[in-house]
Amino acid sequence: MLGTLGKAAEVLDLFTPERPEWGVTEVAKALSWPKSSAHVILNSLAQTGFLQRTPEGRYRLGWRILILARTLNQCTSLKTLARPILEKLVATYGETVHLAVLERGKVLYVDKLQGTRAVRVEITGEGALLWPHGSALGKVLLAHLPEEEVRDLVAFQGLPRLTSNTITTLDELLSELEGVRKRGYAYDIEEYMPELCCVAAPVRNHVGAVVAALSFSVPAYRFHSAKVAYRNVVMEAARQISELLGYNPALLREETVWTKRSR
Repeated sequence: MLGTLGKAAEVLDLFTPERPEWGVTEVAKALSWPKSSAHVILNSLAQTGFLQRTPEGRYRLGWRILILARTLNQCTSLKTLARPILEKLVATYGETVHLAVLERGKVLYVDKLQGTRAVRVEITGEGALLWPHGSALGKVLLAHLPEEEVRDLVAFQGLPRLTSNTITTLDELLSELEGVRKRGYAYDIEEYMPELCCVAAPVRNHVGAVVAALSFSVPAYRFHSAKVAYRNVVMEAARQISELLGYNPALLREETVWTKRSR
């Protein structure tokens, strides 16, 4: 059963905005499976509503995924609690705001509010997956993983160059992540897209674990003159969301002291 679920997940991961439709032969080739195995998995996913079969015998995502996505959005406290703060940020500063988590080594955008000022950020959006090493959000999320996990991720998916400023070596990335942990925030200075800068800060849950990151995305020509101000605003907003999730650093310190004494 676990093997079958894993295969189904591999198939679903193939569907992207750039490649929304697949045939049996294409799936078999992409995953190095026998054509018969690909057919069985695709047919099962279609019967359960996760995929839909086109009149040409190809496959697209099914409506059942939309139902699950709606349920997830309505039941996820992170997005629900954060949304009013994101709305206030956009209303006050006019810049694009993102909320993201780390999902299987990629930055998964949970929420996005487009800024009211001129520049639009097109590559992001709810459900989008981006490389973590080139984004401020990704650096924050990677910085709070065990180093061994970061090494494994880099070994598996690499560090592709996205712009001339992108970090592309493991040593450079590990050094950057150490700095992010110490500072409590991360910058993306035209590392993912030319002429776009970002600053991100961690969102913590009730036990202090980093569960998400919040960012501002700002055109480079506006960002550099107000870099510190943007940073402070994002850090404060991330702190507010963390408090709504139950994060209380003073209480956690007291619990740590009590635990040490009880030993």
